[in-house]
Amino acid sequence: MANSRQAGKRARQAEKARKHNMALRSLMRTKIKNVVKACDAGDKDAAVAAYKEAVPVIDKMINKGIVTKNKAARHKSRLNIRVKALNA
Repeated sequence: MANSRQAGKRARQAEKARKHNMALRSLMRTKIKNVVKACDAGDKDAAVAAYKEAVPVIDKMINKGIVTKNKAARHKSRLNIRVKALNA
């Protein structure tokens, strides 16, 4: 419980930001899962399309401070490896 009006407002703002960040993080995870599902199904065209859709979303999360640059790079790298494995 907030002891001052200022603390109450900060608590409300923090909760609003938390919900917004959760929605963005969920969107990113959904895009990643779409690539993984397409790769597991062996559908090369769908995997490439999903990967091209996921990369800009992951990059946006860096700018919004949802994930760090290294984590985003790790996700993109691992997804790219899965998509390229379908070609072989």
